[in-house]
Amino acid sequence: MKYLLDTHALLWWWTDDPQLSPVARACIQNEANTILVSAASAWEIATKHRLGKLSLAGEAVARFNELVELDAFQHLPVTYLHALRAGGQGAERRDPFDRMLAAQSELEGVPLISCDFAFTAFRVQTVW
Repeated sequence: MKYLLDTHALLWWWTDDPQLSPVARACIQNEANTILVSAASAWEIATKHRLGKLSLAGEAVARFNELVELDAFQHLPVTYLHALRAGGQGAERRDPFDRMLAAQSELEGVPLISCDFAFTAFRVQTVW
């Protein structure tokens, strides 16, 4: 099965944070699963780190590709189709990162590993 990681789930995985649910952890650990990491997560981490909202994410910014590859995750680029869907979604959610992840989850047909209830407005399947 394929899954797309929300940015917080990715960071919690990398830091072994106990906030990552047992279900999410099991999905990520299962070697039979393909775990996708969106380019939008790299953008979100770098942006929030620059703004001082993720002060501990400096290593994730500096080693993003290396960390993704070490975990055998797959990069999911942002395509123009993802961008059009994210920009055209009717949901009132203003967060551009959430909008992109929701669009990618929908268009790629993969559940999103996230504890963020905001994704219910997008009608995408989440796992937590």
